[in-house]
Amino acid sequence: MALTTKQISFIQSQLESKRKTVSFDSYDLSVRQILDMVESGDVFVPPEYQRQFIWDAGRQSVLIESVFLGIPVPSLFMATNPDSTWEVVDGVQRLGSLSHFVGSVELLDKIQKNEPLVLKGLEKLDYFNGIKFQDLPKSIQLQFLTRPIRVTVLNDRSDLAVRFDLFERLNTGGVSLTPQEIRNCVYRGQFNDDIKELASRPSFRSVVKVQDGKGSNGTYEELVLRFFAYLDNYNKFNHIVKDFLNEYMNDRRHMGLSAKDKQLFEQMVAVLHEAFPKGISRGRGTTPANLYEAFSVGVALAIKGGKVIDAKKSPP
Repeated sequence: MALTTKQISFIQSQLESKRKTVSFDSYDLSVRQILDMVESGDVFVPPEYQRQFIWDAGRQSVLIESVFLGIPVPSLFMATNPDSTWEVVDGVQRLGSLSHFVGSVELLDKIQKNEPLVLKGLEKLDYFNGIKFQDLPKSIQLQFLTRPIRVTVLNDRSDLAVRFDLFERLNTGGVSLTPQEIRNCVYRGQFNDDIKELASRPSFRSVVKVQDGKGSNGTYEELVLRFFAYLDNYNKFNHIVKDFLNEYMNDRRHMGLSAKDKQLFEQMVAVLHEAFPKGISRGRGTTPANLYEAFSVGVALAIKGGKVIDAKKSPP
């Protein structure tokens, strides 16, 4: 279709305004420099990303072979933290493979491995099969450690909304992160710590039921976040759940939950547990998010309003 002059103007204006919110720096660093930063903690791998390191030894070995041969590998993507450290956004598999191969005690601890990588399945460098980094002569070790790797860094001039968007777009690891796991990376702070603590309480987990295997992917934390976001800001809901939760978590990230907030949460959980001793469900094993939101927020508002709640009364 043919665009009008006004449409073109809007398109150009939007593109320009959004581009200004994203600011990058690029570096060519040696393998040694990158791994030194990992060892020292100057490069941080969020706990939510650690479960992504799932490449097997064969696939890791192919990456190591590419580095030895000087074949370009995709750049690592980082984001700058307030303390100027870098946080991995995309590249956990590559960074983990480099760490696993070099295999110092500190690096193995960072990636939760017990032994260094033993190369296998290589075709071009087949004499390297069965060999660890420590087995190589110093000259070849140095060749590997001085190979350059491109690192692209989202700097601190970009806002957190952009950072969330980039985590989501560049989340290409072996196991994709959920939106809440990304929030746990982007909006770290006291509020995040508090909702994690509430989400871990057995009383809460007896009320909400999540799908097997999803208890460790941020699902419980997101349910706690939903409770407080809708309780405090339900009149500001814009029908886009992800943005609504992001904005609330961003606003609250440096403000921990008060003792009164936590008490209200526990009171709400106690009422729901009495009403639903087997957990909130609708004839299925998991708790529908909208049902949980309605009951939890409704009960909390009633408690705040001083109303008497009959937990034994069957809901309509």
